[in-house]
Amino acid sequence: MRTRLVLAALVALSTGCVSKGKFEAKTLEAEQLAKGLNDEKGARAAAEEKVKALEAERDALNARLTTSESRLTAGSAERRALEEKNAQLQALNDELARNTKQLSQAKAELEKKSSEYENLAQSLKQEISDGKIQLSELKGKMTVQLKDKILFASGSARVGKEGEDALAKIADALKTVQGKIIRVEGHTDDVPIGSAQFPTNWELSLARAMAVVRSLQDAGVDPTTLSAAGYGQYQPIAANDSPENRSLNRRIEIVLAPK
Repeated sequence: MRTRLVLAALVALSTGCVSKGKFEAKTLEAEQLAKGLNDEKGARAAAEEKVKALEAERDALNARLTTSESRLTAGSAERRALEEKNAQLQALNDELARNTKQLSQAKAELEKKSSEYENLAQSLKQEISDGKIQLSELKGKMTVQLKDKILFASGSARVGKEGEDALAKIADALKTVQGKIIRVEGHTDDVPIGSAQFPTNWELSLARAMAVVRSLQDAGVDPTTLSAAGYGQYQPIAANDSPENRSLNRRIEIVLAPK
């Protein structure tokens, strides 16, 4: 609108006669209007720049907001996953505690020794200490393991003096056993015997088991509870690959099991 006024003033000046004072006044007015117009243009340009800056700032804030929301969402998901994992870990710890308790109870039950075991362990304390006899009990089944050299000479099925003394001590503890069967098991290594009396290790292992049965019976053990079995070389407790391991496999086991 100011531009129109300036033009109107110029037209008026060009079409009519005016005084010098009026002309100067109109000129000044026109200059002021032009200056105001320029100022307005400058202000409008500055305002537009400010608007652009504000819009850029708004966009940056929106971007930051979006990023913050994404991080918050990711943080929430991570926190939930962590809470679930902690819950699973706690459940596993609880299960482990229950299993550990059950295992301890089962182990205590398995390791609970019978009166027969205690009597034998006391009777054979010296032989066990010397490593001549091993005594074990598991789930009500007790095993007395004797190395063959304690009982027999090499290739023989006759119980020697040391063996008779050990079997007498064992018999004293077995005399009072109730509700058990007593099975004497003979075992050998894998070296062939090949003698006229014992063609194979089967015959040797069984003959040795029978000799121990007779010794226990003679020492007063109820014969109705006794039995004998020969396993030869076929139930080793160690590989037959060294003299020491073969010695472990040559053994007599007296097994007490519930009827």
